[in-house]
Amino acid sequence: MIAIIDYDAGNLKSVSKALEWLGEEAVITRDDQAILSADRVVLPGVGSFGAAMEQLKKYGLDRTIREAVQRQIPFLGICLGLQLLFEGSEESGGVEGLGILKGRILKIPEADGLKIPHIGWNALTLQHQGRLFEGIADQAFVYFVHSYYLQAEEDQIVKAKTEYGVQIHASVECGQVFACQFHPEKSSSVGLAILKNFAAV
Repeated sequence: MIAIIDYDAGNLKSVSKALEWLGEEAVITRDDQAILSADRVVLPGVGSFGAAMEQLKKYGLDRTIREAVQRQIPFLGICLGLQLLFEGSEESGGVEGLGILKGRILKIPEADGLKIPHIGWNALTLQHQGRLFEGIADQAFVYFVHSYYLQAEEDQIVKAKTEYGVQIHASVECGQVFACQFHPEKSSSVGLAILKNFAAV
């Protein structure tokens, strides 16, 4: 069973439907026992960093997430869910993230011809043999919706990058923790293959 963490941050149904299409049992929940007894855990999310951290703390899910990671339950952060795994974000100064991974979330810089938020399909440059990308070709396209991007402290954990006026760390993997800035559930066959790889971890 795959637990999808519900902290009122949206994007739950599309993730659930994609996993169910792959034949996985997916449960949307904020119950800590359900999350900690799951085979895998997904943290989706859209919205602001500060508000999301407030919601996680309100439901005690920050502690549950840290425990799930400590227990080495395979864990996948998606979009805002990726950002929350890190130490903090320029979007919400002074708000600490979960701090499970090291790095900062920065605002995509303004540039001529670039619209922010970044909405659309971008090619991934793959590196370091990420398990989420097994069987996926370099330069495969995935779907992004974001105004802030990850700059991970350690390049070794970065498994995919993309360019949008700046180099974006698009996917990371560290132990049993995986995360994608893009939306695999909205990325057609490539995204479904990524979710299938996560379900097989």
